[in-house]
Amino acid sequence: MPNIRVLRDLKARRGVAANEISRRAYLYVARNQALPAQVRYQAQLQLNTFGRYTRPTTVKNRCTESGRGRGIISEFGLCRFQFRQKALAGELPGVHKASW
Repeated sequence: MPNIRVLRDLKARRGVAANEISRRAYLYVARNQALPAQVRYQAQLQLNTFGRYTRPTTVKNRCTESGRGRGIISEFGLCRFQFRQKALAGELPGVHKASW
């Protein structure tokens, strides 16, 4: 069973992907100095109504096995420790221990 942190990160990724276009449109309107202040204010209010997991900053790379948030090898989605264990067990295609 996946770690709760991994599930939360997946939820955040889905939320960001679902609301990305509308959030960017509201951000553009809210930051555009050429528009009237009332229109910009309304756009800012609409931005505030979005949920917590629709912000791109809530997405964090996490290990899919352990939920660890540091030392992530993004190509595999694993932390360095899990990457090493899976590589030594031969579970990662194309990865083997180097020796020279």
